[in-house]
Amino acid sequence: MDIGVISNRYAKALLALANENNTEDAVYQNVQTLKDSYLQVPELHNTVDNPMLTSELKHKVICNAAGVEVTQEFSRFVWLVLKERREKFLQFMVHAFIDMYLKQKNISKGRLITAYPVKEEVVNRIRKLIVDETKGTVEFSTKTDPELIGGFIFEIGTYRLDASIARQMSKVKQQFIEKNKRIV
Repeated sequence: MDIGVISNRYAKALLALANENNTEDAVYQNVQTLKDSYLQVPELHNTVDNPMLTSELKHKVICNAAGVEVTQEFSRFVWLVLKERREKFLQFMVHAFIDMYLKQKNISKGRLITAYPVKEEVVNRIRKLIVDETKGTVEFSTKTDPELIGGFIFEIGTYRLDASIARQMSKVKQQFIEKNKRIV
């Protein structure tokens, strides 16, 4: 059984239902909240997979984890997943749905990690460059990580540019170790 095929089919069905009813943005918020709940509460996966719990209780747990206002489409989707006993794939379905939604809406996710806080004007210029290049919208976040020492790490989609001093020092260290192996 291929987890990817099952997850993609269910996610595609949920997106089609949401598009049909013009609730794709609200369903996306439910799915995004559920994804965050899976990350913040690791026990959620075990609870949903527990065969001792009834479908009604599982439905209630999943809908509570998906936010305060759960759409009718999302609720129906959860019932379908539980009816077909596919709840162990729900987390994969969530990620597949998010990917499909972002692709459909032409939304790129970007992240800039720096050693020190960056001015808002720099972030806005980067965001504008991404929007101009992709001809879509951008969900862009920034983060500071003092362990980088200096420089930055830029991520968008599957692309990652690591121009941090910590990474460069790691490369120099590795080269030094390789050269000294030959001497000994």
